[in-house]
Amino acid sequence: MKSISEIRKEFAQAGDAQLLELFAEYADDERAGVAGLIAQYQKKLEKLAAERKRLDAMRRYEREYAHYGLVCGIDEAGRGPLAGPVVAGAVILPEDCEILYLNDSKQLSEKRREALIDEIKEKAVAWGVGMASPARIDEINILQATYEAMRQAVSALDPAPQVLLNDAVRIPGIALPQVPIIKGDAKSLSIAAASVLAKVTRDRLMRDYDRIMPEYGFAAHKGYGSAAHIEALKKYGPSPIHRKSFIGNFV
Repeated sequence: MKSISEIRKEFAQAGDAQLLELFAEYADDERAGVAGLIAQYQKKLEKLAAERKRLDAMRRYEREYAHYGLVCGIDEAGRGPLAGPVVAGAVILPEDCEILYLNDSKQLSEKRREALIDEIKEKAVAWGVGMASPARIDEINILQATYEAMRQAVSALDPAPQVLLNDAVRIPGIALPQVPIIKGDAKSLSIAAASVLAKVTRDRLMRDYDRIMPEYGFAAHKGYGSAAHIEALKKYGPSPIHRKSFIGNFV
């Protein structure tokens, strides 16, 4: 008879189909440790099935507009901060792409986002990033700068998309069919992928700025108007990456 440690190793190395075989193989094993392993991995499979069902629901818009051709999701990060650029992401995912736990970037931990971004880039048909600097935001306003970053992200895609799924907006200056979806980053898989791409790209950039200007704490708040950020802004004055049009109430 195999030891429980040997059986535990079998479970740990098994794929989904193999787990079902192991459940059947050890169903009559009366040892509590084996019964516990079966219950543990049955629960794991149930959670995985629920996650795949959630992901399938998030492919609704991709399926609905697939007749156009390549479907691209678009989202941005950084419209609200007092400092740093606004960044847009654009992602074309293959049909029935599975990226487990992909969701609206705001619903994910930083660790999860960092883990997902490489998988998104690896599995995507194409992905692109665009950004507008703080100076550009001051020059043309945050909404127009966001549109500009989104156009850059779309133009970076190769192959080019045939239809755009956007998080709530319609981007001027793009002739492609566009589908604005309210809270799209929580409803569309490709918009969710774009939101993670934009968020991680921007967060990494803000951490780079923090190494250059540590007094502002950019790594912690990413340029958003936290109490610590506002206090540093008042103490040290604006940095080269602060948005002058956003900080009038503080300096």
